[in-house]
Amino acid sequence: ECPLCLLPQPPEAFPTLASCAHRSCRACLEQYLRIAVSESRVQVACPHCPAVLQPADVHRLLAEPVLRDKYEEFLLRRLLVADPGTRWCPAPDCSYAVIAYGCAECPRLTCGREGCGTEFCYHCRQPWHPDGPCAPAPLAPRLANPAAQLVHPEDSAHGETLARAEAEDVKVCPRCSAFIMKINDGSCNRMNCTVCGCLFCWLCLQEISDVHFLSPSGCTFWGKRPWSRTRKILWQLGMVLGAPMVISLVAGIAVPVITIGIPIYMGRKVLAGGPGSRRSSLSGCQQCLSVTSSVLLSLFVSPVITAVTVGVGVPLMLTYVYGVVVLSLCR
Repeated sequence: ECPLCLLPQPPEAFPTLASCAHRSCRACLEQYLRIAVSESRVQVACPHCPAVLQPADVHRLLAEPVLRDKYEEFLLRRLLVADPGTRWCPAPDCSYAVIAYGCAECPRLTCGREGCGTEFCYHCRQPWHPDGPCAPAPLAPRLANPAAQLVHPEDSAHGETLARAEAEDVKVCPRCSAFIMKINDGSCNRMNCTVCGCLFCWLCLQEISDVHFLSPSGCTFWGKRPWSRTRKILWQLGMVLGAPMVISLVAGIAVPVITIGIPIYMGRKVLAGGPGSRRSSLSGCQQCLSVTSSVLLSLFVSPVITAVTVGVGVPLMLTYVYGVVVLSLCR
């Protein structure tokens, strides 16, 4: 039975994958890859685990030549975008890439696509400008100033609101400058560009690591905008001054909760046996002995767990507060 469509299939309908041992029917895998390629996703994971499918498997499962060509194109573009020396031709309807190394001193580039030959600048990536400095890259027409394109002056307030909403909903990837839209559905600010795979923060548009939202940067995981400078400084000062009291309070609560809570939890878990469990066939004395033994065993284990938790957690919190937070406050 296929775990995706839940239909019985013959064994030959389940192709093997080089990335993992999971199996799904060919029809489901083809539909899965068809949707992924249409969404420009080339790092396609297995439907059942995070293992990325190998290009050979993708070619074997995609039946349409058009989809295979798109997959190759998206894969190539992803590799080129990750290369810092790649420059894309700014001419309309031209997606040719020029790999330029050591061109900072001689920034004049020429598109090598047949019939194009557009000359553009290595630095600003705009059409070649021999008589002037590099100009900032223009925004897309919808993002530049939608209010300026309105016909009726009385709609200027609505235009400014629309421009502000679009500026908040559509931003550019900090690595490849691809436009990315975030739906205002309360989702987190940890974004992943499907074009180049860049992991960045929606608020500050910086490439991030897993601890970005734990650092005192002012970016929150679910917030709509970063904290102000005053709020960040007040929060950092409060953490530095109140850390000893808060850590002591948390440790004072965690020690008895872990020490007493684990035996109570284990006793209730052993005592709560369902009608189909093995404990239902035991006598009352045997059940009492089983509960007592589990509670006594957890009484010996819980102090060890408490000591490890407090011994590791308290130094980590102190290191974060008086290391990372103090360093950020000094900056």
